[in-house]
This record gives sequence, structure tokens and C-alpha cells, in this order.
Amino acid sequence: MNPMLALRQYQKVGAHAQTSEASPHRLVQMLMEGGLGRIAEAKGAIERKDIAAKCTAISKALGIIGGLCEGLDLENSADSVGDLNQLYIYMMKRLAEANVKSDPQILDEVAGLLRTVKEGWDGIAPPGPQF
Repeated sequence: MNPMLALRQYQKVGAHAQTSEASPHRLVQMLMEGGLGRIAEAKGAIERKDIAAKCTAISKALGIIGGLCEGLDLENSADSVGDLNQLYIYMMKRLAEANVKSDPQILDEVAGLLRTVKEGWDGIAPPGPQF
């Protein structure tokens, strides 16, 4: 058996177990962590001049941020949720631009914005186990 294949399968099982046991708050945290990870991967791919890996990582980051955006309840929420929606849309536009221009500075900007949102989200964690 290929050891790398076995490792990937193990990681998939571990990730599935984490998501199936996680609270909704923790799931959002995991999405944000995943987005930051994909942005870091894209930045590394740009440095290595690996266009395919850059496109894949940015595409995944776009999907994650799009999912965060879709999860917002815009009809029954405060203005701040609408502002967050606009911020997510801005981040997605900037990621698309970073992809076209292969610009790591744009990736740094988006990562900084997402990190700030994540820090705020982390700060409102409900009490009790978060899995």
C-alpha cells in the first residue's frame, strides 16, 4: 500500500470525524482556518512558480469564503452582517485578482482580513466544549 495514500485516507477520516462532532460555531472556525491555509498554500505556489497549485489553492479559498458568505442570514440580522457580507465579497474579488496577477501581496491582504474576522469569531465562542 502507498504510504501517502494511506496518510491522505487517515486525514480524511479525521477531518470527517471533527466536522461531524463540531458545533456550528466550531465549523465556521474550521472554515476560516481552511481558508487561511489555502491562501498560504497559494502564496507558496506563487513563490515556487507552480501555477496549477496556485490556481487550485485560490479556487479552494474562494469556495470557502463563498461558503462563509452564503451562511450569513442577511434577512434577519443586524447591519454588521451586511457589512461582513460585503467584506467577504471584497475578499473573493481580491482573491480572483491575486490569481490573475499572481500577487502574493494581495493574498497577504486577504489573509489579514480573514484573520481579523476569525479573531472576532473566536472571541464570541459560546461556553462549553467546542470539539
